[in-house]
Amino acid sequence: MMAMKQSFLSATILLILVTDPLGNIPLFISALKNVENGRRVKVILRECAIAFTILLIFLVFGSAFLNALQISDETLRIAGGVILFLIALNMVFPGTGGRLVEDEVGAEPFIVPVAIPLIAGPSAITTVMLLSKSSPDRIPEWIGSIFIAMVVTTFAFLFSNKLKDWLGMRVLSAVEKLMGLILTAVAVEMLLGGLTSYIRLIQG
Repeated sequence: MMAMKQSFLSATILLILVTDPLGNIPLFISALKNVENGRRVKVILRECAIAFTILLIFLVFGSAFLNALQISDETLRIAGGVILFLIALNMVFPGTGGRLVEDEVGAEPFIVPVAIPLIAGPSAITTVMLLSKSSPDRIPEWIGSIFIAMVVTTFAFLFSNKLKDWLGMRVLSAVEKLMGLILTAVAVEMLLGGLTSYIRLIQG
């Protein structure tokens, strides 16, 4: 997936998939259960702003960080495919893949677990680094993609209780499984692309 040129639209959709705002609604509601209603909007805006900043940092400086560690594009794509696959597996079959946060948390969340890893988790961070490394000349576009994904997440969290009541847990679960299925295909394509590039590299 990342071996090909990403469009602004495809990158935005991918970031929305990996941040999974609808699928994270139950975990988000649980994380804010002890927060007073009057503070919830401030907490949501703060956590989404922190997540946006973190993803922006990895977008701008992630490539330099990877170069310093001498991590190749092929290695990053293979690792990214594995991470995305584990997250997608957990979306389709809850409890079988990568679990980022616990269902129960005590006090008001600050950075953890909402900003990290609920929003800016390993899959989102890996995705923005791949975007940066594949097309560093299009950073402004990727910033726009991250911004749109954060706007979608913010609105989903602001209306989380209403969405839960309107759609119900079954519909939210079905949507998450559908997003997980799409993300699985993205992960497999990314993994195969990384492996193919690596094989060509060692052969040539």
